[in-house]
Amino acid sequence: MSATLRERLIALIEPLTGRLGCELVDLEYGPGRGNALVRLYIDRPGGVGIEDCERVSREVSALLDVEDPIPTAYTLEVSSPGFDRVLRTREHFERFAGQRVLVELATSRAGRRRYTGTLVAAGEAGIELDVDGEHVAVRYEELAKARLAG
Repeated sequence: MSATLRERLIALIEPLTGRLGCELVDLEYGPGRGNALVRLYIDRPGGVGIEDCERVSREVSALLDVEDPIPTAYTLEVSSPGFDRVLRTREHFERFAGQRVLVELATSRAGRRRYTGTLVAAGEAGIELDVDGEHVAVRYEELAKARLAG
C-alpha cells in the first residue's frame, strides 16, 4: 500500500466526512489486480447507521470522481468501525483513555512488537499503557497499528 496515496486520500476525504457530521476513523487502501479497494470506517455520536454509510459513500464517490487521486478502477466501501475500532489520531487515543487497547509497534522493542493493556494517557508525544502492571510509553511515530481490544 502506498502510504503517500493513503495519506492523500485521508487529507482529501476527512474534511468532507466532517462536514457530513461523521468522523473518518480509518481508511484502508488495497491496490488489487485491476480493481483497487478503498475502505472507509466512519463514526459519529450515537453511532453510525446504514443511511450514514450510504450518504458518505455517495459524497466521497463524487469527490473522488472530481479529484481522481486513484490511478486505477476501485471499489469504495463505507462502514462503522466496529467494536475493535482503529485508533489513528491523538484525539482517538484521548477519547478512549481507560480502555483496553492492542498496540503494534513498527519495529520491535527488546524483541517485542505487540502490547495489550489499558490506555492510561495520551499526550502530545505519545501514549502510556499499563500492561499487566508494567508502565509502557510509546511515541506516536513508533506505532504501526493500534485498536481497541475486546
